[in-house]
Amino acid sequence: MTSLDLITIGRSSVDLYGVQVGGRLEDMASFNKYIGGSPTNIAAGTARLGLKSALLTRVGDEHMGRFIREQLVREGVDVRGVKTDPERLTALVILGIRDQDQFPLIFYRENCADMALCEDDVDPAFIADARCVCATGTHLSHPNTEKAVLKALGLARENGARTAIDIDYRPNLWGLAGHGAGESRYIESGAVTAKLQSTLPLFDLIVGTEEEFHIAGGSTDTLEALRAVRRITPATLVCKRGPMGAVVFEGEIPDSLDAGQKGPGFPIEVFNVLGAGDGFMSGLLKGWLTGEDWPTSLKYANACGAFAVSRHGCTPAYPSWEELQYFFEQGIRNKALRKDAALEQVHWSTNRKTDWPVMRVFAFDHRMQLEAMAEEASAAPERIGAFKELCLKAAQQVAGGGSGYGILCDGRLGRDTLYRAAGSGLWIGRPVEWPGSRPLTLEPEIGPDFGGLCEWPVEHVVKVLCFYHPDDPPELRANQEETVARLFAAARRNRLEMLLEVIPSKVGPTDDDTVAKIIDRFYEIGIYPDWWKLEPMKTEASWANACEAVRRNDPYARGIVVLGLDAPAAELEESFALAAGFDLVKGFAVGRTIFGDAARNWLSGAITDAEAVEEMAGRYSSLCAVWDKARAKGGKA
Repeated sequence: MTSLDLITIGRSSVDLYGVQVGGRLEDMASFNKYIGGSPTNIAAGTARLGLKSALLTRVGDEHMGRFIREQLVREGVDVRGVKTDPERLTALVILGIRDQDQFPLIFYRENCADMALCEDDVDPAFIADARCVCATGTHLSHPNTEKAVLKALGLARENGARTAIDIDYRPNLWGLAGHGAGESRYIESGAVTAKLQSTLPLFDLIVGTEEEFHIAGGSTDTLEALRAVRRITPATLVCKRGPMGAVVFEGEIPDSLDAGQKGPGFPIEVFNVLGAGDGFMSGLLKGWLTGEDWPTSLKYANACGAFAVSRHGCTPAYPSWEELQYFFEQGIRNKALRKDAALEQVHWSTNRKTDWPVMRVFAFDHRMQLEAMAEEASAAPERIGAFKELCLKAAQQVAGGGSGYGILCDGRLGRDTLYRAAGSGLWIGRPVEWPGSRPLTLEPEIGPDFGGLCEWPVEHVVKVLCFYHPDDPPELRANQEETVARLFAAARRNRLEMLLEVIPSKVGPTDDDTVAKIIDRFYEIGIYPDWWKLEPMKTEASWANACEAVRRNDPYARGIVVLGLDAPAAELEESFALAAGFDLVKGFAVGRTIFGDAARNWLSGAITDAEAVEEMAGRYSSLCAVWDKARAKGGKA
């Protein structure tokens, strides 16, 4: 039995996508960074659809190479075949969206890492672990990479595995056009046609656009080109025809392209065609490798291509399996799919990376409280930042590199701590509210247009505390809702998760329905936090109502964490026992119970750095143990 459904082989790059739309690439001012390269896109796209996928390629021994590897792992792609090249750089591609017809791009691939792939990189045991090997045309353009591809294909066929190729013809990657012609899709070349035709008999499935079959078949007449390919291989041929859909030919080529097998199409607005073919291939392979008939496989493929055409980027545009089913059920509600808010919510929620089934968060994002402690101890304000670094050390000591641990830390007093926490594996939440504000106002760094979020690392989670109550005066309620709504939109635009904390008990009376009403209201106005942070409620009914409100409105919500409110450890233990009975409550985010005494003593000079770290680590560790014990008894809602 094989453990992999699919191995893709070939290009891997970092795509730098121009954020601005409607202008020349020369005028792009900023770029989003994604993984790219056709085989890399297909590996990720099929993994999102539930296939067990792997990639065989090379990346550089530098930041971009590590980014590709790490992102593939987050996407669920097996990276055993991703080799690190110690000498060459990872390939880059710079892309833009000029209009609905022009998509300029520049390939930075001179002696790049993936073009150094060689036969020695192809491990027979790795190839034997897959049901299918999928190649793309670019790696047939150089003798060394061609040998690697041919070795992988030969091994696959010996093992009885399926083989597939996306022709993926880029003339300038075959040396037929200059660097400025990255957008070019077809230049006639007898040499390229001969090279492709020498290889096509090795495949069970051949996929390409009409132009790609023109180069493979040596004719600009599509039917004649398909017949030329058919003369040299019995493979199933899939011809992509853009807005006219795709057709499948299993036998002889008929007199009309329309006579091929078809699947349902999805007429949507074209926003960005780059990467659409890789999305199509991902859906096609999902169907083919799971035993679906060709009309169904084409349905998957056409839908995945439609998503890609309607969104920014390649891999980030591809759907999850859950999203694809949702789309089939709901249909097209807005031809500009990226503007369908409900669909985009499913896309966001089902493609988030890194699971957090347990959340043990040490919260030291406190600003007002620590400033008061420093003033009381006659300590310089700068000491607060140094203390937050000790908090991080305590958190890391308890985490020990394990999963399910995190911190809440601010950027105003804890900037250096945030820098040190980057890439540590901790969950990192970062507050934006001005401490104690009501109506809600934000830290100056966020800016009046909330543009400050564009400077945040994508691993930071936007945390906002809102003192909100259902019985607030209408003007106050509307003011706070508007701020949270704008913040939510800004977070999503910057690809940042959001945690919404609400504390109604500080501003009004509460009962078993209060928090549930607040949750319903925020969803009603279109705010879908990834996380909720709720006060330690006193009754089982209040927790049950809150959890039901979240699940009813957002079945994909990451979960809830319980805040501490400076409660004594014994009181927290009691609240944990109640909250842990609900599966949606993933853990806690507690601060002063852990750091309060240590902060006062350290700021006054009564204890050393090491003693402060040890005391906080002890309290944090004890709380983690309390939560884990409570959770072990099992949740129920």
